[in-house]
Amino acid sequence: MTATASPPLDRTAALKGPPRRIMSIWFAQFAVDRWRLSNGFRRGEGADAAPTVLIAETAHGPRIAAANDAGRAAGARAGMMLADARTLCPAITVAPSDPAGDLALLEKLALWAQRWGPWSALDPPDGLVVDVTAVAHLFGGERRLIADARAAIAARDLSARLAIAPTAGAAWALAHYGPDGAILGPGNDAAMRLAELPVAALRLDPDVLTVLRRLGLKRLGELGGVGRDALQRRFRNRKSPSANPLVRMDQLLGRVPEPLLPVVPQDIPLVERRLLEPIRHRELLDQVLRDLAADMARELEGRGEGARRLELGLWRVDGEVITRALELSASTRDPAHICRLFGAKLDGVDAGFGIELLRLRASWAEPLALGQRDIESAAESHGTSLNACIDRLTVRLGPQAVRRPVPHASHLPERAQRWQPPLEPEPASQGELAFHQRPLKLLDRPEAIAVLYATPDGYPRSFRWRGAVREVVKVEGPERIAPEWWRERSSARLRDYYRIEDEKGRRYWIYRHGLAGDGRGDLPLWYLHGLYG
Repeated sequence: MTATASPPLDRTAALKGPPRRIMSIWFAQFAVDRWRLSNGFRRGEGADAAPTVLIAETAHGPRIAAANDAGRAAGARAGMMLADARTLCPAITVAPSDPAGDLALLEKLALWAQRWGPWSALDPPDGLVVDVTAVAHLFGGERRLIADARAAIAARDLSARLAIAPTAGAAWALAHYGPDGAILGPGNDAAMRLAELPVAALRLDPDVLTVLRRLGLKRLGELGGVGRDALQRRFRNRKSPSANPLVRMDQLLGRVPEPLLPVVPQDIPLVERRLLEPIRHRELLDQVLRDLAADMARELEGRGEGARRLELGLWRVDGEVITRALELSASTRDPAHICRLFGAKLDGVDAGFGIELLRLRASWAEPLALGQRDIESAAESHGTSLNACIDRLTVRLGPQAVRRPVPHASHLPERAQRWQPPLEPEPASQGELAFHQRPLKLLDRPEAIAVLYATPDGYPRSFRWRGAVREVVKVEGPERIAPEWWRERSSARLRDYYRIEDEKGRRYWIYRHGLAGDGRGDLPLWYLHGLYG
């Protein structure tokens, strides 16, 4: 199981129903607690009893990212240079920080925290937000809900501070700077309850907090004493919420919505093979890979999905893990195709003393409809599909060496597509041009034709193309396409497109380039741009 973020949901806007209740969970020593648990230490015991700091490498040297209780007692603080901390405590223990591991654990805790509400969201780097609207009565009230959450978190040997409020901003402020377990009721005056909290409770950038402190604004209540227009003029060029105290204050008091990203569980297809004897030869490795690909195909078929990204992990006897990733231009569950692509990536694998475990995971899967093939035609056909060809070229030449056409929202037909690498997602078109009728065949360049028509702005009666005259029996149009207004003014003229049919039933897509007297050229010209059927 893994966690993914769903589309933003406005959980603080005024909606019909019970008032919103948001619980904020702040793991005050999250990075240190994760390091301690990963090394098997209990709080205050073993190595955790010694002053310990987690460091991150910066351009100016190691800097402290987090410190345990003993380290803070010795003078170490987050953001301090390691050299300064060693001056205060020469015996301090140092370990590297792991932001990726912290985020992975935070995602797991977000899914686990859904026992207290229908959805939860990440509040990186060390917090969670849980919607507890209309669920507190299941625990006997909000205070018992906080007590239950605190006990469950303590059972996992983690330290946390909790608070419940009508908005995510208010809950965050109380969890970080208010009393532990604070509850801001729906009928309470939020501005009065939060007035004594420091301005850091607004989740602002450090430079903004420095500006506010220089202005003498240290408490939230002091912001209310300053004219809103004065603050608006001072921070009018700051658009980000974390850089504008007015936006943060409005979010805290529920005046403007604050979109959140709920975390939803995602079950990733995974198959593995644990071998009785380690393997070292390529032939045996290919055989195990074929078995894994067949298992993955059955797993994906049961889900009605196809894989777009596959990750193969090989565990050696000495403990080293070798990973190979594969991205496909289209979803597939063809075992032969998967083995063929992975075969090119396993040529340089060093098996060492042997590989004892292989694991294949589809980290990206998409719905793939079931298909029925003609057995006889499949046996006679030995060609390669376009998607398979793109995948093979991408593996051999690199992801940036292959391009594919994708639709592009443009009214001009020759600009209605672009070229991009096959592994990049297609741009969202949102169906802007879905109402247009386009021919099946579009010429690379429109070809000039001679048209006979009754009036300069009338329907064409006949036209000459490639030396032959075609009589027009049916006409549909025009569809007018004006020049793109955002481009610089030039000699570009508007187009009137017509769908026409000649006496033999052949259909064409022609257009008149310009209008008589439009001031952008001589008489209108006619072109043939596409063919139907």
